[in-house]
Amino acid sequence: MGFFDLFKKKKEEKPITPSTEGEVVESAPVTENGEPTIEEERQELEAGLEKTKEGFFGKLKRAIAGRTTVDADVLDDLEEVLITSDVGVDTTVKIIERIEARVARDKYLNTEELHAILREEIADLMEESHRSTKDFGIEVKEGMPYVLMVVGVNGAGKTTTIGKLAAQLTKAGRKVYIGAADTFRAAAIDQLAVWAERAGATMVRQDMGSDPASVAYDTLRSAVANGADVVLIDTAGRLHNKVGLMKELTKIRNVMSKVIPDAPHEVMLVLDGSTGQNAFEQAKQFTEATQVTSLTITKLDGTAKGGVVIGISDKFNIPVRYIGIGEGIDQLKMFDRKEFVRALFGEAK
Repeated sequence: MGFFDLFKKKKEEKPITPSTEGEVVESAPVTENGEPTIEEERQELEAGLEKTKEGFFGKLKRAIAGRTTVDADVLDDLEEVLITSDVGVDTTVKIIERIEARVARDKYLNTEELHAILREEIADLMEESHRSTKDFGIEVKEGMPYVLMVVGVNGAGKTTTIGKLAAQLTKAGRKVYIGAADTFRAAAIDQLAVWAERAGATMVRQDMGSDPASVAYDTLRSAVANGADVVLIDTAGRLHNKVGLMKELTKIRNVMSKVIPDAPHEVMLVLDGSTGQNAFEQAKQFTEATQVTSLTITKLDGTAKGGVVIGISDKFNIPVRYIGIGEGIDQLKMFDRKEFVRALFGEAK
């Protein structure tokens, strides 16, 4: 099964009102008809990254206009282009140093070759994201639920990412449980209930203000008892008190490990790509508060700051699992660094 084989067009769905009675919200799995072609999926990815592509290449085109060779002036201009495209200072310096080494080795490098070199260097800098496209990239463990804890600030798209991920997993035939452990916001629980309904997942919830660790514990116990394949745990997104955040996430992890010894198997940080450099700061805060093992970058369709994908993956040595390129339930995409670079630079010549 190829990279794009898992992405299927969704039929238009009517809004679903979340259940407000009982502890568990359930619905039937979503069914789909028809699959888009690889070319259609590539076009959708290109459309989602169009603003980033236009911003980056518009700057790059102006920087090398009238130049025939890659010299110190071109590299200085390229450095400015990368930094203003939110790639980040550290990653920009790394890219420039690598290109300088190529120039020194090859003695002569024209500006047309610069695109090819940038493609290679950017792809090499990013972490490999998935070993397989099966189960939407989640390494489901047979006989025991795969537990994924989702962290991130409020407004980054955390709840939406959980809902879209659940939809992809149920579409792949997996039984999914969602734990509503962000108990500080009633709206977050209600929104998650809507996504659970749409995705065909089972949601475990408690009253607002309940202990988040208690919700996670109940979710895992219910998931194990009912033969779930994947458990997605939502968490509160507060950064005003990093010590408090660290204690809360540590408590949730410890409680879950009492049910499944090696849980959580993955801690995913969701970042809003449109915030640019602020996403770097959020990544720094969360990686200091807990062990983050994967990233999801959302809202890339509405911003020219898609360069954060490159910089954050490189700076923190954490793979980008998924990217969000639209509001549709099927517009959470498995991240493939080669396809990402192809969407920005076009086909390699």
